[in-house]
Order: sequence, then structure tokens, then C-alpha cells
Amino acid sequence: MTAPDLADLLTRVGPVLVFFVAITIVAEIADAAGVFDVAGHWAAKAGRHRTVVLWLLFVALAVGCTIVLSIDTTAVLLTPVGLAVASQLDISPVPFALSTLWLANTASLLLPVSNLTNLLALHHFDRLGVGHSGYIHAAALPAVGAVVGTLVVLYLLHRKELRGRYVPEAPPEPHDLFMLRSSAAVCVVVGPLFAVGLNPAVVATAAALVLLALVWLRNRALIGRLAVPWRMALGFAVLFVLVDTALRNGLQDILTRVAGTGTGPEDLARLAALGAAAANTVNNLPAYLALESVAQSSPDRLLALLVGVNVAPLVTPWASLATLLWAQRCRTAGVSIPSRSLAAQGLLCAVVATPLALLPLLV
Repeated sequence: MTAPDLADLLTRVGPVLVFFVAITIVAEIADAAGVFDVAGHWAAKAGRHRTVVLWLLFVALAVGCTIVLSIDTTAVLLTPVGLAVASQLDISPVPFALSTLWLANTASLLLPVSNLTNLLALHHFDRLGVGHSGYIHAAALPAVGAVVGTLVVLYLLHRKELRGRYVPEAPPEPHDLFMLRSSAAVCVVVGPLFAVGLNPAVVATAAALVLLALVWLRNRALIGRLAVPWRMALGFAVLFVLVDTALRNGLQDILTRVAGTGTGPEDLARLAALGAAAANTVNNLPAYLALESVAQSSPDRLLALLVGVNVAPLVTPWASLATLLWAQRCRTAGVSIPSRSLAAQGLLCAVVATPLALLPLLV
């Protein structure tokens, strides 16, 4: 790569990495302040002792968290909440564990900030004259289809475990009310700001700085405990360079022959299927980075690719970063789901949710 090539690449991916680090800081502080803990207890109280109602409320929390705070936040911070609530109420943790895993992926289509792949694609939506609002409008129905398909599969597979009633749990642990309310307010405010089209990196950075200032005033020791993903951001930067270099040295020609160039129903389904297969073979981020080069000619092709790499990586344990983070949280909580069962159920969910998400584009 020449220096100008590298500069152009970093100009495009730099804001994405800034957003990734900043939104992680926001989520970490919100978790430390008790936002997710209180939300889980609220869901248990609002469920009125019915397991299926509690599950639906938790699903709503997972969908909202994924849309506003991104796929990885749901995997990292909401997984322990769901498992803890299930343990305290003596109900099966499996539906809650799978809900966080699957919805972290399948609910990540609606906003550009919901997934790093969306943020990368937003650059091309802007270039094609569609813009932020056009992206949300185009992704709305596919996002609904993906979530509905996921919920149908989850319920049909685990309806027996979701029957019955539970005894209400004890109230949440006491928290610093000022930090709790401030963190919750920031999380609520950033959603509409992302949706109206403000720069995601700027909004996330401002939110992170506000919360860091409050932490500095209230509990400075917490700053040293924040898990800021600097190494992961650096790894992403290296990955972008490697994929871009491969594309410049013959990979793009190969992908063009395999993925085609059309925008008809068969072409879009082919591109989505290729994205799904690549995501489950390697990982959804490099899969998107590579296939973006043959999808950037039209909004429909970009969105079809996003459906493939966002909704379908549910089969292999390395298909998305969220899956790896989720598995780590499950092991910490002592929850184990056999890998074959996880892959089989994930495949079923992908087979149902991906076509439902793709259908609005095909018709």
C-alpha cells in the first residue's frame, strides 16, 4: 500500500475505531453504575411471576441494548444479567443465554452504530447519496424480519422451559443513585442522537467524556478498572490493512466472479449467502471487509451483504466477536451448552432469520 492509500483507509476506519472504544467505555461505566443490574431486576419484577413474560421483557432489553449500544455490549454486559436473573429465580438459563447471543447478532441491523459492519457500510451509503436516514429506512424491515425470525425459533425450541411461574427475587444491590441515574440518562439520550444522523464517533466520544468526568468526581478508582479495548482496536486496524492489501493483490477479482454484480433477487440472495458462509467460516468482520469491495455499487447489495454477515453468523463459535465474548461470560457463570447443540440451534435460527431479513430486499 502507498502512503496515500493507507491514509485514505485510516480516514475511513478511524472514526469506526473511535466509536468502538468510546461506546465500550460508556457501556462499562453504565454496567459499573448498576444500569444493567437494575434493568434485569426491573424485568423480573415486571414479569408478574410468569417466566414467558420475563423472557419477553429480557428480549426487549437485549434488542434495545444491541440497537443503541452495539452487538458487543449485549454479549459482554447483558449476558451476565440474564444468567444471574435466571439463577436467582431458579429457572433455566438456556433461553436467556441464547437470547443474548442470537439477538446480539440478529438485532444489529437497524442503526449504523448497532454493528461495526454497519458503520463501515455507512461510508458507502453516504457516497451513493442514501445517507444515514436512508440507511435506517432501508434497514427497518430487514431488522424486524431478523428479530421476529429469531424470537420464533427461540420460543419454539425452548417453550417448555419458558412455561410456569417464578418467585420474585430480592431487590438489586444498592448503587450510587447519582451515577446510576446519570449513566442511564446518557444511555437513553445517545439512542435518538444516533438515530437522527449525528456522527456516531462524536456522540459516543461525548457520552464517554461526560461519564468519565462524573466517575472522576464520584469514584476515581473505577477509571483504573475500566476494560478499554485498545488492543482489540489495534487488531481491527491491522485487519483492515491486511484485507485491503489482499483485495489490491487479486482477491477482489476472485470475489467479483463469485459474488456477481447484479441487483436482482437471485444476485442479492447469492451475495447474502456468500456473506453468511464467509462469516461462519472465518469471522463476520473480515468477511464484510473483503466482500464490501463487490457490494459497494448499490445500497441493495450493501444491505444484502449486511444481512448475511450480521444475522447469519450463529453457527461456529468464532463467527463473530460477540459469540466469543458471550462464550467467555457463560463459562464464567458456569453455564455450558454443548457445542453441537449450539451449532445445530444456531443453524436453524440462521436459516429462518436470514431469509426473513432478506425478504424485503427481494420483493
